[in-house]
Amino acid sequence: MSDRFAEFSLPDTDLTRKAYDLLFATGTPALAHHSVRTYLFARAFGEAGGLRAGDDYDDEALFLASVLHDLGLTERGNGGHRFEVDGADLAAEFLTANGLDAARVRVVWEAIALHTSRGIAHRMRPEIALTHAGTGADIAALGAERLPAGVAERAHAAFPRLEPGCGLTEIIVGQVEADPAKAPLGSLPYELARQAGAAVPDLRWTDLIAAAWPGTP
Repeated sequence: MSDRFAEFSLPDTDLTRKAYDLLFATGTPALAHHSVRTYLFARAFGEAGGLRAGDDYDDEALFLASVLHDLGLTERGNGGHRFEVDGADLAAEFLTANGLDAARVRVVWEAIALHTSRGIAHRMRPEIALTHAGTGADIAALGAERLPAGVAERAHAAFPRLEPGCGLTEIIVGQVEADPAKAPLGSLPYELARQAGAAVPDLRWTDLIAAAWPGTP
């Protein structure tokens, strides 16, 4: 197999190679391929929007956020929070241990924690907005019409889509079934688990309001 860093002009540093290796060592092949495609799509969206790597955004941080964004769906990253936050925490721990400065670690943490937050992430700094756009394009083809010609075909040829939905829905629902606390009301994990028929609390906003502060108007 050719060196993917050279083949796709990926940001090539000791840290990016360590992150790439961590991804493939901890995630399923389908998840790992999804995460690399996320970066390729994110970078392409940036280029299509006139953003220049190094000038308008931190390309290394974008790569790190993209390839590490689903660590919360791995056995190693499965903690006590919704998967986006678990993944952000593990990524921050890994990056800090490998010498990345705190400010850049925070950018990566926010990009990962917010990557499913439609209506919010796209208003944030480019590394966060592009990570969000890349994940949406890969999972649901959101905004795919804006990708330059050939980008998707080349990405899928090198990093094939091995399972429907990259196998992520089953992992997310399985985590929620094991620990419903990982699916707070209104989150993507909650909605996916609800649609799959998993046993999540049947919470309603009006019920929460009615139960709040008893004895007051």
